[in-house]
Amino acid sequence: MMAAMDNGRTVVVTADDSERDQRAAAGALAARGLGPGDRVAIIASGTAAYLAVALGALRTGIVPVLLNPNLLPDEQQALLADADPTLTLRGDELGLLVAEGSASGSASKSGSGAELAPWPLARPMLYTSGTTGIPKGVWSGLLGERDAAALLAEEREVWGFSADDVHLVASALYHSAPLRFAAGTLLAGGTVVLTGAFEAGPVAHAIATHRPTTTFVAPAHLQRIFALDRPPPLSSFRLVAHAGAPCPDPLKKRALDAFPSGALWEFYGSTEGQFTVCSPDEWVARPGTVGRARPGRTLETDADGTIWCTVPRHARFEYWRDPVKTARAWRDDAFTVGDIGRLDVDGYLFLDGRRDDLVITGGMNVYPLEVERVLLAHPGVQEAVVFGTDDDRWGRRVCCAVVGELAVDDVHEWLSARVAPYKRPKQVLVVDEIPVSPTGKIRRSHLAAHLGLEQ
Repeated sequence: MMAAMDNGRTVVVTADDSERDQRAAAGALAARGLGPGDRVAIIASGTAAYLAVALGALRTGIVPVLLNPNLLPDEQQALLADADPTLTLRGDELGLLVAEGSASGSASKSGSGAELAPWPLARPMLYTSGTTGIPKGVWSGLLGERDAAALLAEEREVWGFSADDVHLVASALYHSAPLRFAAGTLLAGGTVVLTGAFEAGPVAHAIATHRPTTTFVAPAHLQRIFALDRPPPLSSFRLVAHAGAPCPDPLKKRALDAFPSGALWEFYGSTEGQFTVCSPDEWVARPGTVGRARPGRTLETDADGTIWCTVPRHARFEYWRDPVKTARAWRDDAFTVGDIGRLDVDGYLFLDGRRDDLVITGGMNVYPLEVERVLLAHPGVQEAVVFGTDDDRWGRRVCCAVVGELAVDDVHEWLSARVAPYKRPKQVLVVDEIPVSPTGKIRRSHLAAHLGLEQ
């Protein structure tokens, strides 16, 4: 397996090289007895071999189960026991599998490895903990040819992947969006640049060296790039898609100014499925929106604000071996992940948070996301999270933790002029870092205990 490398870390993967390695990986998986509908667990960091194994599996109907290698052994084992894969590959085993397939393919008459479908025949299986902390496997099963083609066509229609694209991978491939963007680029004939775990310096070097045209980032990545003494030139980008967390308005406006006109797009989605897409002009016209429904989808909200998204057949899913949770998530052809929001008269969605995050204090509803947006607008706040803890008087007490160069009194003063009294945190903690789960998610239901506010 060959992949160009610079500075000892950044790896460049071309579509032709990846296609060859995908065939080799698929052939090796078949030789080990895996076939359509079987599962192969992948526990590794993002490499060229990772892409080859994941895509080679998907294009032959084998479902990769993508697990975070940073999970503790017991956590990994619990997910493996639930997923029940036929094969588990860790770390360097992915490269060895590709090499195994390459050796076998070169000895065959065709010398080309396994035959691959022109599109993935399944979606990867990923685990999402949501706000409960209990992992749920998201399973889509095998796709028929028409649905598989439609799934790939939708991604190309939304993001315009082409053979001219050079895609920078700035996030871990065991999450859904980074793999989707990398795969979409390779399947369109483009090139992918891998930089390993996100660090602003190496990413900036890769941008300056390889002049990528597309990338997917979280808002935190944008913050770190802009914090560099010498941010990289950004003129090569035609598409910078961001999601995964709320983007503070000041950061969004800075990014709109920094990247080429029309390049900064936002979307709202989850491991289960995709909801919206938002162009730069749409956000400027309606600050705070996450856009309108993607092609072939419709959005609606219940009286309590729960967001439902009607999806085409190729976007359906179930929770692995859990028909009860699956039934709760679906209403005919529409699903929900429990998020709360509002639709304006033109169909633009504004998020208020998750139903499970709601803090009911003194009989009043407080949505943490609304207060967090105000906190993140403070120039001294780098990160912020709002959550509730038990309170004898109020039922639940609104609290917040912030990271930044400011005092508790500064936080109270800032909020007093910007949010109603019942929404203001009664307890403010300035901390060095906000605790997250092994998958990088904030679990508000656990924060009070993590921060010493509950026993």
